[in-house]
Amino acid sequence: MNIELKEAYYYKKLKNKKTVCQLCPHNCVISSGESGLCRIRKNYDGTLYALSYGRCSNAAMDPIEKKPLYHFLPGTEVLSVGTVGCNFKCEFCQNWQISQGSAVTTLYTSEQIIQKAIDEKASGIAFTYNEPIVWYEFVLDTAKLAREKGLKVIMITNGFINSEPLKELLPFIDAMNVDIKAFDNIFYEKYCGGTLADILNSVKIIFESGIHLEITKLIIPTLNDTKEHITSLAEWLASMSVKIPLHLTRYYPNYKMKIPPTDVDNILRIVKIGGKYLEFVYLGNVLDIEHSSTKCPKCGTIAIKRIGFNVDVISNEPKCKKCEYDLNIISE
Repeated sequence: MNIELKEAYYYKKLKNKKTVCQLCPHNCVISSGESGLCRIRKNYDGTLYALSYGRCSNAAMDPIEKKPLYHFLPGTEVLSVGTVGCNFKCEFCQNWQISQGSAVTTLYTSEQIIQKAIDEKASGIAFTYNEPIVWYEFVLDTAKLAREKGLKVIMITNGFINSEPLKELLPFIDAMNVDIKAFDNIFYEKYCGGTLADILNSVKIIFESGIHLEITKLIIPTLNDTKEHITSLAEWLASMSVKIPLHLTRYYPNYKMKIPPTDVDNILRIVKIGGKYLEFVYLGNVLDIEHSSTKCPKCGTIAIKRIGFNVDVISNEPKCKKCEYDLNIISE
């Protein structure tokens, strides 16, 4: 079979050559000749195929901090790969050309991706750029092989995935950053096309699996930047662990959303609110050493100093070198 016509892993055949995709909570019922909401899972004559299998829109070396991951292999570089398509329709998408558009792709096998990472001396492979959940078959197949070659596997995701496929994937993933776009279901339904409860369910499953977890949240003025909103998110994360790193990122107008950029003073206020509940809260999309560096919450000693993507790893030990407080840093 052509690599482009990989049969999907999670779906069920229905009557009249229809299929129901069971990968994400949309559970799209798809007639023959049609695609699901993500655009890249298509029904051909009663069989569902993953059209983007092996299709990369980008494959490039990145600092791991760009994902962002600040407490996992700090100061290293990873091979970032992505395809096209997404199971969300976020009006503020920063990568809409590949998530909602029709970007040019290049065909790779899993073995070629892994060899590229080895040749580039990458610490691992990061599935990112678009939503890797819709690339599920290629992500899972590649992750299994990467593990055999000693590479770390990272996934940057919106978390909108059904529990069964998520649990099958997690044993082959080392670290995840989940983008919780708002702690508000109305926001998800109106601006993303998803549901908050499904995201939170995924985050809990990921945390309980024991893999390294970090959270990102884009701060959009007037939509998800209230004290109550940030407090609810931070309290919920802290109920699992105060050591989950939270990245609060400055919004800039993009795609369909034209709201002006987040005011820096406002996002600094939000960072301080999050810091009342969580030990590691970072500021993204702003050059700010104070709120980008990793410091010991107990004694204030700097472990990792960051200016943008310029990283000075003073210590990547899991505990503070001065007071031995747990910094939740994974360096190998």
